[in-house]
Amino acid sequence: MQNQKDTGALERFFHLKELNTTVRTEILAGVTTFVTMAYILFVNPSILKDAGMPVNATFAATAISAAFATLVMGLYANYPIAMAPGMGLNAFFTYAVVIGMKLPWQTALGAVFISGLVFFLLTVTKVREWIIEGVPEVLRLSIGVGIGLFIAFIGLKNAGIVVADKATFVTLGDMKSPEVLVAVFGLIVTGWLMAKRVKGGLLIGILATTVVSMIAGVSHPPTSLADIVAPTNPFAELAPTFGQLNIMGAVSYGLISILFAFTFVDMFDNIGTLLGVGRKAGLLDEKGNLPRAGRALMADSIGTMFGSVMGTPTVTSYIESSSGVAEGGKSGLTAVTVAALFAVSVIFAPLVGLIPAQATAPVLILVGTLMMSEIVHVKFDDFTEAFPAFMTVIMMPLTFSIAQGLAFGFMSYTIIKLVTGRHKENNPVTYVLTVLFILHFIIG
Repeated sequence: MQNQKDTGALERFFHLKELNTTVRTEILAGVTTFVTMAYILFVNPSILKDAGMPVNATFAATAISAAFATLVMGLYANYPIAMAPGMGLNAFFTYAVVIGMKLPWQTALGAVFISGLVFFLLTVTKVREWIIEGVPEVLRLSIGVGIGLFIAFIGLKNAGIVVADKATFVTLGDMKSPEVLVAVFGLIVTGWLMAKRVKGGLLIGILATTVVSMIAGVSHPPTSLADIVAPTNPFAELAPTFGQLNIMGAVSYGLISILFAFTFVDMFDNIGTLLGVGRKAGLLDEKGNLPRAGRALMADSIGTMFGSVMGTPTVTSYIESSSGVAEGGKSGLTAVTVAALFAVSVIFAPLVGLIPAQATAPVLILVGTLMMSEIVHVKFDDFTEAFPAFMTVIMMPLTFSIAQGLAFGFMSYTIIKLVTGRHKENNPVTYVLTVLFILHFIIG
């Protein structure tokens, strides 16, 4: 009797009957979404390790921030959309900000918090809508593609397939080395799983490659249960990164371009994911808009601020949520289920130390592949569209910076439209952002 009352309460709170779904369907959908995106638990710490951050702490931070933000999404926005630290922005955080600009990771986390606050303020005002409507479609399409190439480049570098070279900047690595062979094995196996549409293919690929890496002697196998499961309070793993962000350090440094990149990329990545998943779930209205979009974006900004306090870069919506939607998920109960699973996964923090770079590199390459799909929508027969798209896409991996790719994309779009007499296709947003980017390059 109690179970029936609980089920009835869930149906009323999440409007399950109205959405034509059930508690069982929503929970199964949540499990499916979690399995397809659980790879972030291993990939995010792997990337942040290069920023000098302790892996056990960043694993816990990833799990806790994902659980919190996804819970807010489920309870506040009532959408079947899961959230976690974003791919691309974590790479930007590590390689462009911490390594490239030689900033302490604590200061970079401070910048992430400020970007979340800015996103929050943009969400509660009309400025967010003004920016979104003013950014040309070609640049919206190109941003994701450029980030995909950037991520794939990092994956190839971490795998040892691409290495530095004084004469040509980059060249092919030693394809006979055990490390590269393990990574190639992981790429083949994980690629096959993805091609076969196996649920959780990326996660399975990571685990399979890790096992092969141990057999090949590239990484070390666990020696005790403590290498897999946290023996004491799992939240104690979080201590090295919890509350370590340096907000005043970020403010004093003047990280305008970094804040812009964090906020701007998160905004469009989030909106694209929300619309994509919402369309698949049949949640869009007759005008193609997502009801309660403001609440969903609020969950993103709150999640980002919370995540920076925990010790992880920008939290955003995950396109992998569409896997749960495909299983019938339509309400926030799906997200709540994902949140619960992320919370439970905290106990496996020590496991991340066993995952070598060769096991996560294939995932970066394949995620980059998936992000290339939007390139087909660019109008390459119109040079004033093709050139800005090309500059956005190519400059992200070549400058090792999402922010620089955005800068070159906006400047090239605004200027080429201006000099070809098509200035009417520009708008206040493109002009303002172009001027800001030019000033950034002049002032430094």
